[in-house]
Amino acid sequence: MSGLTVRAPAKINLHLGVGALREDGFHPLVTVYQAIGLYDDLTVREAPGWTLGVDLPGWMPADAVPTGGENIVDKAADLLAAHHGIERTGEVHIAKAIPVAGGMAGGSADAAAALVALDRLWEVRTPDEDLLALAAQLGSDVPFALLGGTALGTGRGELVDPVPDRGTWWWVVVPAEVGLSTPEVYRHFDRMFPDAPADPVPADALLRAIADADAWALADALHNDLEAPAVDLRPELGALIEAGESAGALRGIVSGSGPTCVFLCGSADHARSLAADLSGAGHPVVLAANGPVAGAHLVSYA
Repeated sequence: MSGLTVRAPAKINLHLGVGALREDGFHPLVTVYQAIGLYDDLTVREAPGWTLGVDLPGWMPADAVPTGGENIVDKAADLLAAHHGIERTGEVHIAKAIPVAGGMAGGSADAAAALVALDRLWEVRTPDEDLLALAAQLGSDVPFALLGGTALGTGRGELVDPVPDRGTWWWVVVPAEVGLSTPEVYRHFDRMFPDAPADPVPADALLRAIADADAWALADALHNDLEAPAVDLRPELGALIEAGESAGALRGIVSGSGPTCVFLCGSADHARSLAADLSGAGHPVVLAANGPVAGAHLVSYA
């Protein structure tokens, strides 16, 4: 095998309940993830050493993704190689489309894609449970990026259980031109809510809406405890949500820690219409995508 390409999706949080900061420095979470049809493609080829390159769309800053050994893909490769006691080798290329620092787990998607791609390239046949354990070491969202679909996340988000989802949900995604630091959003949550309960808000209403495949019930149940601190840090996000809902979205919400905002629509045509309206209102990048979709998966051999 000389090379292959693995595709990994963006995620959104349909529910994100955040508990008070624990002594270990993490917040307990109850979240419902959904993988949507915006993807990064990661291609790996055999090589005697290790190189990493990135292609970015024109709307992303040229320095948006590190390539000097600090990328999460480098870390994923190191973990997998150490797990098998082998040397890290390969020529890796990432074609980005998931917004960077946008609360959509683009880095986590790349890490998951790297684990899948390098496992095949190196022919080490890592068991699924071991891949998930390695993914959890890389970040809270990486195990979900491997699984995809719709899933319930607990712990700090890394404990993932698939959720049956027979719906097809349509979303309009509006990235921000400037990213927002996830640690800063969590710190601002702590400042804004010093008396936050230890246990996060449960996702019962959201899970019922998914089980019923009811878009209006899902719109009512969308929940994000990080939205308030994200909007407080970046008030224009609140204005964007109001604009999207005024233009006909069933509901708008900040994605994860932001600053990307996502809008639930009733159909593909509804999503395309809303995307056109928001684009016409001056937002330079507006994307439409459906969910749920598969997690990191092989798309071609090179």
